[in-house]
Amino acid sequence: MKRFLSIILMTTVLLTGGQTMAKALNTEQESIAEVAAYAARGNQEGLKKALIQGLDNKVPVNTFKEILVQSYAYCGFPRSLNALSTLMQVVNERGNKDELGKEPSAKPQGEALTYGTENQTKLVGNPVKGKLFDFAPAIDEYLKAHLFGDIFARDNVDWKTRELATIAMLAARDGVKSQLDAHINIGKHNGLTDEEVTQIKTIADKTGNDSLLFGFGEENPYGKYFTGKSYLKPITTTNGVPMYNVTFEPGCRNNWHVHHKGGQILLVTQGRGYYQEWGKPAQELHPGDVVNIPPETKHWHGAAKDSWFTHIAVEVPAKDGSNEWLERVSDEEYNKLK
Repeated sequence: MKRFLSIILMTTVLLTGGQTMAKALNTEQESIAEVAAYAARGNQEGLKKALIQGLDNKVPVNTFKEILVQSYAYCGFPRSLNALSTLMQVVNERGNKDELGKEPSAKPQGEALTYGTENQTKLVGNPVKGKLFDFAPAIDEYLKAHLFGDIFARDNVDWKTRELATIAMLAARDGVKSQLDAHINIGKHNGLTDEEVTQIKTIADKTGNDSLLFGFGEENPYGKYFTGKSYLKPITTTNGVPMYNVTFEPGCRNNWHVHHKGGQILLVTQGRGYYQEWGKPAQELHPGDVVNIPPETKHWHGAAKDSWFTHIAVEVPAKDGSNEWLERVSDEEYNKLK
C-alpha cells in the first residue's frame, strides 16, 4: 500500500491555465515567459512549439537568443545550450525568414567588475551585500563581473524583460523559492506589476503539464459548486475505488459539502492549498500531504490565492453514499487565509 501511495504521489499533475483576471502581459511578453520556463524545465518539445508561436507573433530571434543565453545563469549550461540548439533548429527550419532584431551595443569600457557592480545596484535598487558573499567572495565577484557586467550589460533586451524571463525560469524550478522571491522584488523595481508577476508564474506552471501522466482533464462538470475554475480528470471510475485528479486555479475552492456514509481521501500532488472542517481552523496543504475526510463531516478544500493546487480525490465506497453540496466559502472567510 505504501508503494502504491508513493507512486500516486510521485505522479503529479502540474496545473495549467490562468486565474480569471485581466490580461497583464502583451503577446511578446507571454511568449518570452513561456520560452524561458520551457528552457528551465529542459522540455525541448514544448520549447520548440513555444518558439514557433513566439516567432509567429513577431518576437525577434535575437530576443529569444538573449533570453536563452541568460538562462545558463539560472538553469546551468546544459539546459541553455540545449535550448539554443532548439532555437537554431527552429530558425533554420523556418528558412531564416524571421526578424533578427537588435544586436547589443559594444560592451562598456572599463573593468566588468566595476560596471557590473553598478548594474547590479541599479537593478536591485541598493548595493547587494551579505554574509554569504563574505563567506564565498568568489561567487559575489562572478555575479557582479559576469552576470551583471557581461549579460545584463547587453542592451538589446531591457532589464524588465530579463527579469520577466528570470522569474519564469525560477518559477518553473523546484527549491529556489528565496531566489524567486528576490527576483520578483527586482522585477517590480524594474517595472513589473503584481498582475504581470502572477501571469508569469501562471505561464510557468502551465509549461509543466505537457509530460505528466494523468493529463490536465476537462473543465470540472461540477463547477457550479466551486468558486473559480477547476478541472477534473478521472483516473478510475469503474467498480472498486473511484479516483479523480482535481486541479484548482489560484483562488478556486469548492463549496462547503458533506460526504454521506462514505468519506474521501485527498492525496496532495502539486501546489499549495487548504482543507477546512466546519468549526476548525483551515489546514494548509502541500505536496505529499494526505487528508482523511470522515463521512458526515462538513468541509471544503481548494487552492491558495497565489498558487495552483492539485490533489487526487479517492472516494471511499459506501452503500447509498452521496455528496451534499452546501453554501459557498465566502470571500471574506477565504481572504483571511494567506
